[in-house]
Amino acid sequence: MSDREKNGKIGNIDYFIVMPELPEVETIRRGLEKTILNKKIAGVEVKNKKAIRGGADNFVRTLKNNSIKKVGRVGKLLMFELADGNYMFAHMKMTGQLIYRFDHKVFAGGHNLPHFTETDLPTKYSRVIWSFNDGSKLYFNDMRKFGYLQIVDREKKEKTASAYGIEPLTKNFTVDNLKKVLAERKAPVKAVLINQQLVSGIGNIYADEICFEAKIKPDRPAGKLTEEEIKILHKSANKIIEKAIKYGGTTFKDYVNAHGAKGNFVEYLKVYKREKQKCLRCKKGIISVKRVAGRGTRFCPVCQK
Repeated sequence: MSDREKNGKIGNIDYFIVMPELPEVETIRRGLEKTILNKKIAGVEVKNKKAIRGGADNFVRTLKNNSIKKVGRVGKLLMFELADGNYMFAHMKMTGQLIYRFDHKVFAGGHNLPHFTETDLPTKYSRVIWSFNDGSKLYFNDMRKFGYLQIVDREKKEKTASAYGIEPLTKNFTVDNLKKVLAERKAPVKAVLINQQLVSGIGNIYADEICFEAKIKPDRPAGKLTEEEIKILHKSANKIIEKAIKYGGTTFKDYVNAHGAKGNFVEYLKVYKREKQKCLRCKKGIISVKRVAGRGTRFCPVCQK
C-alpha cells in the first residue's frame, strides 16, 4: 500500500487512511456554505502552528472579527472568501477534517476517522478552532498533520487556482481538453487522472472507479487510448464524480453533513477495496490489485481492456 492508503492504529483507534477527494471536499464546501457564511469570527485558537502556512499571528489577526462571504473550491482545495478581500485556503491532505458544531449537533467532512461526537471536541487532533459570534465553532482536525490552512490575497488565490488541471463537471472538462491532456503521454491512464496539474480533484478511489466504469485498464498508456475510449472515459469521470457528490462521498461515511445525511457512496464502489472478490459487472473476473502510479490500484482483468 502507498502512504496515502494505509491501515494503522493510534492508541485504541483503528484507522484506514484514504485522502478525501473532490466529492468529499465538495460536500464539505456545500455544507459550510449553509452554516458559516457572514457569521462574525469572534476568535481563532491555533493549537498547532505547523498547521498554518504564512505564520499563525497573521492568520489569527486576519480572521478575528472578519467573516466568510463564500466557500469556493478547486480540486481538493477549499478557498474561503473573506469579507476583507483576502482568502483562506484549507487543504485536508491525508487525514484532515473540518467539523462544525452548533446547538448540540456536529456536521463534518473530510477524513472519516477518528469519529468524534460533540462531547469529544476539541480533541488532541484539533489543530485550529474558530469561534463564531452565535456560539458555533469550526474545528480543523488533522491526525497526521499534513493538512494546512493559509491566508492569501486575491492574486495568490487566482495564481493557485490556475495551476490546477481540468476538473470533472466543469465547463473546461470537455472531451477535446481531456484528449489534449492524454495525448502522447506514456504514463498510465490512472497516473494522468490523479495528476492534479492535469486533471484536478480525482484521487485513488475515484480513478479506479472511473477506469472500471469506462472498461479501461488503469495501467494502459494514456496516449494509446482511442478517440472513442476518451469519450467513454470523459463520460465515466463525470458520471462517477456526480454520483459520488450526490451520495456525500466515500471517506466520511460515519459523519453527517449539514443536511443530516451520511456519506454513503461506499455502497456503490465497484472495485475499490474489493480485491479478490468477483467482478460485479462481468461476473467472471476476480478484482485484482497492483501498484500503478505508486498507488494500490483495483481493476477487473477480464472486462477492463
